[in-house]
Amino acid sequence: MARPLRFRYAPGRWTEQRVRHDVYSHLDSNLGAAMRRPWFKPPSGYEARRFEMDNGDTALFCWNGDGAYWLGNTETPSTLWRTDKHGFTEVPYPVCRWAERELLAQLYEETPWLEPFPHLSWFFLPVFLSKDGRETTRRFFDEYAAGFPDATRDEALSFYESFLKTGVLDEYRELMAGKLGTSKQLDFVRMSASMGEFNAAALLTEAGYDITPEIEVTTGHSLDYRAERDGEGTLVEVTRPLPTDRRSAGTPVAAVRDTAETKTSGQLERHGGGVTLFVDCSSFPDDDWRAVRGEKPDVRHRPAVVFRTRPSGRVEAYRKGSVPLDLDDAVEWV
Repeated sequence: MARPLRFRYAPGRWTEQRVRHDVYSHLDSNLGAAMRRPWFKPPSGYEARRFEMDNGDTALFCWNGDGAYWLGNTETPSTLWRTDKHGFTEVPYPVCRWAERELLAQLYEETPWLEPFPHLSWFFLPVFLSKDGRETTRRFFDEYAAGFPDATRDEALSFYESFLKTGVLDEYRELMAGKLGTSKQLDFVRMSASMGEFNAAALLTEAGYDITPEIEVTTGHSLDYRAERDGEGTLVEVTRPLPTDRRSAGTPVAAVRDTAETKTSGQLERHGGGVTLFVDCSSFPDDDWRAVRGEKPDVRHRPAVVFRTRPSGRVEAYRKGSVPLDLDDAVEWV
């Protein structure tokens, strides 16, 4: 499975003739390719070309007197195999911004329903145009409303657009976008679990907390978030049970218990306390959530918050134990 989009940097002197010989000829002989001028003006001091392959792959290449940057969702020409990879924030900003303009224009041309959601499109760009995941990641948002049941695509995207444009996760964009995965096969379980982390982040942000993802702990693994406010920090781990039509558990209550037990008997047990468990039931349709809300099952870990987010922004929740987070402004306790 190919990873999300990343740049490659090739130092040395590049000319159009070398680009044609070392990059274009490889792509054309293997895939069939056209070498074109870019859609947008390249960064000052750089030359640039856009490669469009017969199979729908795309690649960008820009160079100046010192070196060249490659970004593509296609096979890498052999000349670039041993070059260093860099994230979007690790290359010069003008190079990054030019490449993002090229890719966003392509994304909107291929998937016009994403255009009303510019921050979401930008945030997930590394997976929306990845080599293996460009169809499945977009399909997850389009056909499955990003994991929200009984909701339209635009309702779901409006919710995530509203949260992401706050910018609280911009610094961690590539890390968090990559959680969606880049598989050619649509994995509803993994993708929904990933969006559970975004739902938890939105809840914590609405409650007034600053969040930092992927907190390494002494047990050798990472917890999903540290939430901080007024100098106090709390570690948060997120899990997301599947609705009963997608798992073996016979009832919604069993689904909540079983999923939480998997988390608490493994990762959280090894940590030995000090973590608040968030159980995201946002995949549950109304009837399933009513059953959970009515019984409020224990999740074998305390403190815990069991919640369900709707695309409207409404969050219902119940808690077990003494939760060290003030969430009153973000949830309706049931």
